[in-house]
Amino acid sequence: KMSEVSAVTTKADIKPKSICHAKKWSDEVENLYRFQQAGYRDEAEYKQVKQVDTVECWPETGFVKKLQRKDNTFYYYNKQRECKDKDVHKVKVYVY
Repeated sequence: KMSEVSAVTTKADIKPKSICHAKKWSDEVENLYRFQQAGYRDEAEYKQVKQVDTVECWPETGFVKKLQRKDNTFYYYNKQRECKDKDVHKVKVYVY
């Protein structure tokens, strides 16, 4: 059995099988939107690049709270939804 950390690392190394764009908003799409705004594909890539085990999330909503970009500046996010309906179709959903 692999440890979770190595599983995440190998997942980030694997290129996605396919990409589709989100059709409607969901919690998953909201978090992908936040990762992609900060310059990452998804949570797996963020964890690999930043060498972290966890991402800081709002306990009330489960949405990502804070992300560090590749240039080391921080993005801070609200508890509420930030991905507007008009931006949902821009969010890429990766299939592994």
